[in-house]
Formats: sequence, C-alpha cells, structure tokens
Amino acid sequence: MGIRYIRALQIWDKHHKFGLTIPDIEIMDRFLEMKTFCAVVDAGSFVKASETLGLSKAAVSRYVAELESRLGVRLLHRTTRRLSLTEEGELFFTRSRDLLTGLDEAETEIRSHSRAAMGLLRVNAPVTFGIRHLGPLWGQFCSAHPRVKLDITLADRTVDLVEEGYDLAIRIANLPSSTLISKRLATTRMVLCASPTYLQQHGTPLHPDDLSNHIIIAYSYWSTRDEWTFEGPAGPVSVTTKPLMRSNNGDSCRAAALSHLGIILQPSFLVGDDLASGALIELMPEFHSGELGIYAVYPSRKQVSPKVRALVDFLASQFALTSSAW
Repeated sequence: MGIRYIRALQIWDKHHKFGLTIPDIEIMDRFLEMKTFCAVVDAGSFVKASETLGLSKAAVSRYVAELESRLGVRLLHRTTRRLSLTEEGELFFTRSRDLLTGLDEAETEIRSHSRAAMGLLRVNAPVTFGIRHLGPLWGQFCSAHPRVKLDITLADRTVDLVEEGYDLAIRIANLPSSTLISKRLATTRMVLCASPTYLQQHGTPLHPDDLSNHIIIAYSYWSTRDEWTFEGPAGPVSVTTKPLMRSNNGDSCRAAALSHLGIILQPSFLVGDDLASGALIELMPEFHSGELGIYAVYPSRKQVSPKVRALVDFLASQFALTSSAW
C-alpha cells in the first residue's frame, strides 16, 4: 500500500487543481487495475493488452501485480507460452466484467439521454397566454418529441423556478437582470381600450389625465399598480388611476370591458381579436404604453437539458410565424 499511496500523492500533487482527493485517486487506481486485468484475460497476453489499452507492457504488468498484491491472491497462472486464470481469477474476472459492462451500459444510456429530448418537462406560464397561445401548440410539440412528458402549470404570479422545481417558465414582462437565462420569443404591446357602449355612456378620454375620471379595470400584477405611464407626443405622462375592479387574470379584465364596465390596459395578444372586430376600441393611440417581451426563462445556461432546449427552439419557431398578428 506504501508504493500506491506515494504514487497517489504524486498524482494528487499534479492534479489537485481538479478537485481530486486521495480516495478519489485510489478508486481510479482500482478501476484501472480491474480494467487492465480484464484486458489481459481478453487479449490472452500482456503485450496484446498493452496495445489495446495504449499502455506500456511494464505498466500492464505492474497494475495486475498490484491488484494481486492488494487482493492477496494469485489471479493468473503465467507461463512462457500462455496465461490462464486461477479459481480466484475466474471469480474476479466474472465480477469485474459485469461491473465494467454495467458501467459501459450506464454511460451509453446517459449519453443517449443527454442527446435526446426525453423525460418530464415542468413548465409554468401565465393563465391567459397559456390557454390561448400555448395550449394549441402542445400537441404538435409532443408529436415531435414523443419521449417528453409535459407538466403544465398556469399561474399569473411569478414563480421561483428553482425552489418550485420548474424546468422553464414563460414570462411576459420587461425582465430585470437576474441569474436566470431568458430567450425572447415575441413581443406584445399594451393597449388601452374600452367597449363602444362604455364610451357612449361615459365619453372618450383624449389624454391620460382624463383616466382619473373614468372607471378603470386594473390588472393586479401590473408592476406599477395604479400608476399608469404613457409615452406621448410631448414626452412621458403618468396618471394615478382609481380602479373600480381589480383582477389577477387578464381574461377577467377583458370580460369586464366587453360587458361595458370600464377601461382596461391589456396586452395585444389578449385583445387583438376584439380590436379587429370592433368589440373594443383602442383609446389614445398616440400615447403609447410600451411593449413587453414574451420570454422563455430557465435556470442556467450550463448543461441545458435537451428537453428544455427542444421546447425553447420549438416555441421560438412557432412565435416567429404567429406573433406578428399581435
């Protein structure tokens, strides 16, 4: 053990920067002994085994000798013409071959898994966007990636991907800097609008300041809460609104506006069809409320799993074709 310990110290001194400990080195040493022994048995000679392993004949002989010394038994009968296994060698060879084969199979399986999109994929998305724009896409994605199982959670609150165990989230926002990795899939503009009936009954606001005298239906998760900011011809304008109704769901706000209750500020992906049909009318188009990015967000750029990468690429390609309508 003394020689092996000294050699481990020498290797450790050379490679400690990689984080290897002496026990790590000893495990590697034992694995190499086992692999070398099996190669000698398979090849039938130390010379052929050295060629297979890319080691010198002296190194092969040393590894086998150290293995026998550590085990305290002779594993091979050596003659000038041939090698043969002892009874203990037969047993050790069988067990070693099983272990090495199992390791090869495990590595092959992991490499295959790392290249293929497969396994459970947990995704979080906003409720309305998830129903309207993601729901119709899941069938196509699953057809393209049949080994991926989807677990979709719809919630408008901002989830903690790491703490709550999500692989990916869709977020519609001006993303602050963070440790998360994001890919912009599309953009959506915020639209101030109301129904024609509401405007007939309450008048049409011509300036953001007029909103303080109108019925407002507010979205609970709007980052600026009741302070609405617009970019107008003369620069930015802010107004403090006084909502009659709040909701944490955009569809609820839209439904209230369609029932003529008040004015909403909602993304174009939600109200675009209503604007096109005339069910809702855009107000003060010269005062812009900005655009929001639609992002795929995931925890880390390193070791991004194929299932996450597959979904990000799929959504990016889909929204490149459809989001122009928003």
